[in-house]
Amino acid sequence: MQYTQGTIGRVFLLKFENNDVLIERLSSFAKKERIKAATMIFIGALRKGDLVTGPQKPVIPPSPNKKSFKDGWEVMGLGTIFTNSLGPQIHIHTSMGKKDKVLTGCLRGKSKVFLVIEAVVLELKGIKANKALDPKTGLNLLQIF
Repeated sequence: MQYTQGTIGRVFLLKFENNDVLIERLSSFAKKERIKAATMIFIGALRKGDLVTGPQKPVIPPSPNKKSFKDGWEVMGLGTIFTNSLGPQIHIHTSMGKKDKVLTGCLRGKSKVFLVIEAVVLELKGIKANKALDPKTGLNLLQIF
């Protein structure tokens, strides 16, 4: 295990609106506010999108299970933002439900908001970390300095 210590900086309340592409809007926000490190929590609904629901087998490098969803799902989740030379790196995990179905996984791509998502973003100050491609796993992983 590795760790670093910091403090909470600015606190933001975000309202994503119907048809916003969640990850794109969050990335634009992080660029505009020059956020280097943050965590977030959110509630609301997603119209459609994609999730990775774990690996097909527990091997390294992993092959992801991909699952698409559509027609509006209630969601809650959390995520991190770490900015590197490529820009904000957004990592969101969510649990979602529709009728008697439940999905949990890592949100991907162009997932769109249905009606609204409310999010609280907590900026992390003094954190010495970023995200970078790990050659062993092929994943964009947290690096703590």
